[in-house]
Amino acid sequence: MSQHRSLKAATTMGAKRNVLKRTERVELLKKRGQWKEGDKVLGLRKTRAES
Repeated sequence: MSQHRSLKAATTMGAKRNVLKRTERVELLKKRGQWKEGDKVLGLRKTRAES
């Protein structure tokens, strides 16, 4: 079964995601110096994806 052409285009374009996974958010906060070891991973502050 083949994929619809509109779905193929979305995956090959490499569109910027506007929602980060939890691990990506923690990495970004570490980079910014807003994360300390031992902090809770639930209820993280909002972050924007780096462009």
